[in-house]
Amino acid sequence: MSTGKTHEYLVRLHKVIIDERECAKKLDITEMARAMGEKEELLQYLSHVETLDEEDGPLAEQIRNENRRNAFLFSATLGWIRDMMEFFGKRTVTATYSSSAASVPSHINGRLLSGKV
Repeated sequence: MSTGKTHEYLVRLHKVIIDERECAKKLDITEMARAMGEKEELLQYLSHVETLDEEDGPLAEQIRNENRRNAFLFSATLGWIRDMMEFFGKRTVTATYSSSAASVPSHINGRLLSGKV
């Protein structure tokens, strides 16, 4: 693959990675999926590059950093969603007390998202 073509693919990959993050922030899943598909295609082409021009080194490093930034965003967001689902899945009433002050397990399942009233 020619060095000029490689540089074009690297520039495009950099733009696609930034677009992917912006789509994620806007929750535009359709455009994000399109960007991910394009990123995969570009990575497929670039996987055949054996040597990289010295001039493209800083761009490749920037691409690596932006991709890691996206990965951290996605990982942190997934962790936040898991925490929220765990929170909403917990019991809202832990226990009630009997007349003798002993705790009695509640019969409420505690699922705020169950849809049951």
